[in-house]
Amino acid sequence: MSKPSTSRSKPSFFSDLFVFLGGAMLALLLVWTLFSYINPNPKPSFYSSVSANHESRSTKCAVENDGGRIHRDPPDPNFYDDPNLSYSIEKRIVGWDEKRRDWIRQHPEFLPGAGERVLLLTGSQPSPCTNPIGDHLLLRFFKNKVDYCRIHGYDIFYNNALLHPKMGSFWAKIPAVRAAMVAHPEAEWIWWVDSDAAFTDMEFRLPLAKYKDHNLIVHGWSNMVYENKSWVSLNAGVFLMRNSQWSLDFMDVWASMGPQTPEYDKWGKIQKSIFKDKLFPESDDQTGLVYLLLMEREKWADRIYLESEYYFEGYWVEIVGTLKNISEKYVEVERGVRRLRRRRAEKVSVEYGEVREEHMKGWGGGRWGSRRPFITHFTGCQPCSGDHNAMISWTHACRNCRLIIRRRKRNNSRFTSIQRYFRRGIVPYAPGVIMSTPQVCLNRAFIQI
Repeated sequence: MSKPSTSRSKPSFFSDLFVFLGGAMLALLLVWTLFSYINPNPKPSFYSSVSANHESRSTKCAVENDGGRIHRDPPDPNFYDDPNLSYSIEKRIVGWDEKRRDWIRQHPEFLPGAGERVLLLTGSQPSPCTNPIGDHLLLRFFKNKVDYCRIHGYDIFYNNALLHPKMGSFWAKIPAVRAAMVAHPEAEWIWWVDSDAAFTDMEFRLPLAKYKDHNLIVHGWSNMVYENKSWVSLNAGVFLMRNSQWSLDFMDVWASMGPQTPEYDKWGKIQKSIFKDKLFPESDDQTGLVYLLLMEREKWADRIYLESEYYFEGYWVEIVGTLKNISEKYVEVERGVRRLRRRRAEKVSVEYGEVREEHMKGWGGGRWGSRRPFITHFTGCQPCSGDHNAMISWTHACRNCRLIIRRRKRNNSRFTSIQRYFRRGIVPYAPGVIMSTPQVCLNRAFIQI
């Protein structure tokens, strides 16, 4: 029997080359697929005129700048190089939308999420408070705002400088907002929140999509503006303003009623003659805002949104008496949804608010609703000076305040962890300091929120 042949034909050079190239292309395809999955490159959606060729530069900047936390300013000129640029409310700015757009072109790392970038702005006077515990209360108010911004990824700035020597008190916010717009072209929204306002629903997030066609959002009621002509038809202590030329123009007109103008006394008389329920003769920012809505409606009203569907800011006197029923409804939801009782990291707490939202349909917001007030505004309490508004019925308000404190102490263990931002208990008073009833009430009410 013949022995079988063990020789094999040698493969051709071209077949080896084909196999090698095919394997190399498959490997490259696999690496590209994995890289695309791990490093997605979403298309920016800030200004349509910002060209897409900046996308590669944006990715490069994000890598070089440690995830965008450190930003570099390119040498190309922009509006900051204009020697006539001023942060002052007294010097008008024109072409702001184009200037912002050009600046964003130079800094494309700010494009992702640009339409929802918010800067919260608050502040107080430069000098110490005259109320013995005023500075402590302002610190607690500020901490509350910092906590909220940290959870939702908003920037925050505390201003304690008087940016115009004659625009103090409630007028001081306008030059501060105007300067913040110029200093922060990356921010789409500037959110002013008075120093005496506190977030009382840490999970709630601003519904910015709802305001896409508006430039100024303020808590108020149309019927009270246009029918009742009331100076309290809205509250100017909390407002959201788009960083735009429209807003700069509006603030120029708004500020023209302020104490820095020679017509300040005249504007006080005009406001008092139109708004019969106005209790003091001086021109103020809130009445000025209502005046512009009422008397220049065609020019401004289409871009101003009067929010009344939820407590964009809520008057604390009408809120404290409702907290017991609101808290009980939230506790009832948590009893029925095991996931809401789970301990979790702060960074993911907003997700649990969305879970709770599925069980709160039809609850409603605002004064007659069952939802937590988004912001509780301690209007009239004057925590820094202690000179409370004498027109408020403090006996009735503080009685409600004390009732809520007692009820909340009984239910401390049942409140959700996201609301436990403050240690329970009353701030110890300085020896020998006699506090007025409103000061005690404010101290207790705020710490228990």
